[in-house]
Amino acid sequence: MLRHSAITLQDVIHMPESETSERLQLVTSEGALPCRYHPAKGEHAILWVFGAGGGLGGPAGGLYTRLGRQFRESGTASLELDYRHPGDLEGCILDVLIGLAYLESLGKSRIVLVGHSFGGAVVINAGVTSDAVIAVAALSSQTAGTHAVGKLSPKPVIFIHGEKDEILPPACSRDLHAHAGEPKELILYPGCFHGLDQCQEALDRDLSRWLRDVLA
Repeated sequence: MLRHSAITLQDVIHMPESETSERLQLVTSEGALPCRYHPAKGEHAILWVFGAGGGLGGPAGGLYTRLGRQFRESGTASLELDYRHPGDLEGCILDVLIGLAYLESLGKSRIVLVGHSFGGAVVINAGVTSDAVIAVAALSSQTAGTHAVGKLSPKPVIFIHGEKDEILPPACSRDLHAHAGEPKELILYPGCFHGLDQCQEALDRDLSRWLRDVLA
């Protein structure tokens, strides 16, 4: 059993999905976490979370599944993780910590967190808490609940935002970048909205490049 705070991971239900991925239910003492896992050998992994509504797949037309498949081919596992109670920051942070503990039980010791919107605050906090996390990416992130961002250093952090974000202005990522320690990076996409659909090609390129760098 894996335990974090008041939550215990009691069981893992495996449901084959394709030749390269499987659906999981991380069954905890406080409810189940739906996941999609892209398995790969080795110590590297990426854990992906969505915004306040939860779900899998990610922004920009399924970014998480798309890059999860690509990075699996190069030897990095991926876990797309949904929340028990979307929008509850403290609870969602615990969900990510349970996901991290599960990855660690599989031998993953170098893990990158990626979160979108509300998920940016989730991964920033989880990244500060977990020693297994080596880097954090916050996409279209909110600033609420991110006061710990300066404590991520010396772990690399990247902030990516669309300059036409209609939900959370790009000033959010500028502010997070200003308060983060080194090493840090900020990328703003002109003409791109909150869901990052308009900059999908550039996002895939830039996030993949950063992920390869921090996992190297």
